[in-house]
Amino acid sequence: MSAPNTGHLPVVIVGAGPIGLAAAARLVERGLEPLVLEAGPSAATAVRGWAHVRLFSTWAEVIDPAAEKLLAPTGWVRPDSAAYPTGGDWAERYLQPLADVLGDLVRYGATVTGVARAGRDRIVDSGREEQPFTLHLRAADGHEERITARAVVDASGTWSTPGPMGANGLPALGERAAADRISYRVPNLDDPAVRARYAGRRTAVVGSGASAFTALAHLADLAKEEAGTHAVWILRRGIGAGTYGGGEADELPARGALGLRAKAAVEDGHASAVTGFRTEAVERDGDRLVLVADDGRRLDPVDEVIVLTGLRPDLSFLSEIRLGLDERLQAPTALAPLIDPNLHSCGTVYPHGVKELSHPEQGVYLVGMKSYGRAPTFLAMTGYEQVRSIAAALAGDQEGAERVELTLPETGVCGGAGLFDEPGDAEQSGGGCCATPTTVQIGTGGC
Repeated sequence: MSAPNTGHLPVVIVGAGPIGLAAAARLVERGLEPLVLEAGPSAATAVRGWAHVRLFSTWAEVIDPAAEKLLAPTGWVRPDSAAYPTGGDWAERYLQPLADVLGDLVRYGATVTGVARAGRDRIVDSGREEQPFTLHLRAADGHEERITARAVVDASGTWSTPGPMGANGLPALGERAAADRISYRVPNLDDPAVRARYAGRRTAVVGSGASAFTALAHLADLAKEEAGTHAVWILRRGIGAGTYGGGEADELPARGALGLRAKAAVEDGHASAVTGFRTEAVERDGDRLVLVADDGRRLDPVDEVIVLTGLRPDLSFLSEIRLGLDERLQAPTALAPLIDPNLHSCGTVYPHGVKELSHPEQGVYLVGMKSYGRAPTFLAMTGYEQVRSIAAALAGDQEGAERVELTLPETGVCGGAGLFDEPGDAEQSGGGCCATPTTVQIGTGGC
């Protein structure tokens, strides 16, 4: 692990979301000093970005045991284990209280702009592993500073880097110029300003996951109340048996119900599906937008576009660190085969830890949603097991680091943007990942 001369330094954790705070709790449990750096003004900034979305996971599945031990002496009351929190619930009733217990070990308004070995760029081999890590920070007021660390745990998630509209993974031509009419988040139609943006208008929804299902169902509900509201669902593939998920046969009834509501939106005429459409360009037509496919098809003008094509990791501030990443998923090389979405759902991902999360650069770890790169199947409990293992390794307990202490539920609890607006449903069903609408495929934020 870390060289002896860096043992007095903290383990720096990037991001005060669910996995970052769990990492801090695990390090405290091991007698190690964490320092959590959060770019936002409070804990769980990304989760708060999808506060209106309900998780697919219950409270029992999104509370880390070590974190609960820290919270218990404060008089904190554990929420009903069987209930499904919204992102806002998760942030206010668990994540912020946990950050408050950690106190000065969490710094807000601290954006990490670079990570490197002290005095070594990524080319230099000599003496590299003996050097501590140096992190460059930018404070909210623009002030810059550097801190040193014995190890770095990057739990910054993927919320800040949503996928673009272009089918090739790059922004469509004209997408940036049309930014005033494009959103990359599930809309919160309880917000009057957001509601006014979509009410009585024609909106294209680009994407095929749970976040897109959520947006379609929300817009369908709005269409029942506001004449002229219509969604155009843009699918890069055709509609098949699995387009709407598992439906009534889904291992998670709440997740299946979400797909069925999206299906109903189409069948009831509140949304129309356009299949095999790979967006290549966005053109202006007065105050409206026209989407153009790579085969030349042009859609009728729309007023707004909601792009929900997944999330991806921001690796820019790690450019001087030697990472071993899968060329497709941008996940750690040893982890990628375990989470390949072509082969796995979150219920079939084997629990993993420090071994699968290690990189050529010893002492640096990507955890949580960021460790999954572009894969959408992240589960909060998986992230909690990741940081438990890493904390054990950093404490010198290799046997504890390699031991698997997580048993996943047989149903699997996948990431996805949830949709449970009715009070009764809130008691029985759930809808986002552990974090993030995706996650939540949060799309949601970090989960």
